[in-house]
Amino acid sequence: MAIKKFTQLPNHIAIVPDGNGRWAEQRGLPRLSGHQIGAENMYHMINYLNEYPIKYLTLYGFSTENWNRPKEEINGLFQILEDFIDKTVAEVHQEGIRLRHLGRIGELPRGLQRVINKAVELTKDNTRMTLNIAFNYGGRTEILEAVRRIIAEKIPPEDITEEVFASFLDTAGLPNVDLLIRTGDELRLSNFLIWQTTYSEYHFTRVLWPDFDKKDIDKALLSYSRRRRRFGGL
Repeated sequence: MAIKKFTQLPNHIAIVPDGNGRWAEQRGLPRLSGHQIGAENMYHMINYLNEYPIKYLTLYGFSTENWNRPKEEINGLFQILEDFIDKTVAEVHQEGIRLRHLGRIGELPRGLQRVINKAVELTKDNTRMTLNIAFNYGGRTEILEAVRRIIAEKIPPEDITEEVFASFLDTAGLPNVDLLIRTGDELRLSNFLIWQTTYSEYHFTRVLWPDFDKKDIDKALLSYSRRRRRFGGL
């Protein structure tokens, strides 16, 4: 779909790529096979969206609540992400994409921490698109930790504005989300970017993430381009 068909495009897109496990189960495959295919599709979507003048993309990879899943699946997810970043970081860097991590990195396995930190450092000066990977991330945890840091900094209550508060979040320096996309026929945020999505436009689809392709992205972008954003005004 040509860019000219969109009357407006989001500056910041956030995606909850849901449905990997169900996609695998429907095909009689292990759930981790779905996560592997989902990671590959994530790479395709990053490259496709990088063709548009979209400056920020945030992907929800692993939530703070996902620790409740079976240990085998968790360890498999960690290995998939480690291999995914290690394999794709050179191409991501070549495409001018900057990588950031959102969430509590210190609780992740050392190997995964290593590849994340290496990718962040390698791409830190890139300017084409900022790609945020939310891994071991939770919106409530992010807000609580921001409050703790503000208290530790002894900032007077009267000086705490929305801008000051936002500067203590994991997303400090990033604009709020314009368009949030969730796949897999789920109609909730699941503790994702609570502060940053206050005035986001939402696009929910029944398509499971491994099947989510260019036409589905374009459908979400077209839906967004037709909306009138009022931000509480008329």
